[in-house]
Amino acid sequence: MSDETPDSLIPYDEIVQEALRAVVGRVLGEVEATGRLPGDHHFYITFKTGAAGVEIPRHLAERFPDEMTIVIQNRFWDLKVRDDGFEVGLSFNQAPARLAIPFAAITGFVDPAVNFQLQFQAQGDEGALDDHERAENDPPAAEPIEDGSNVVSVDFSRKK
Repeated sequence: MSDETPDSLIPYDEIVQEALRAVVGRVLGEVEATGRLPGDHHFYITFKTGAAGVEIPRHLAERFPDEMTIVIQNRFWDLKVRDDGFEVGLSFNQAPARLAIPFAAITGFVDPAVNFQLQFQAQGDEGALDDHERAENDPPAAEPIEDGSNVVSVDFSRKK
């Protein structure tokens, strides 16, 4: 017998990535429906700024040419969630901005209030994630485990 794993004809990685992005959509959809964040929940959302369908102001695209992290917490408005992405109003240096972000462009979702994190590659991005300039309000980045496995670990435990 061979120790090599055969190539799969089923795109498991893509299916799992799509399912994880559905979590982000459902969470944001509930915030849209209620018009507020529940309790102490807030979200750090990292996305590829140059991905297809991303619409952000030019000055942000110039400052973050590859990837940026936004925070959905105290000052956001007009959150609209669609099947393929979301739109939100945020303030950057006291200047209002509207952002449109497809779920396919998202590379990370963190809710630090409950120590919940999802991390994935942007669809169509076959290479490793590059470092990007950190926004002032980014949380410390967790280093991905580079052990070559295809196992996805999700920790649903609550920090007390």
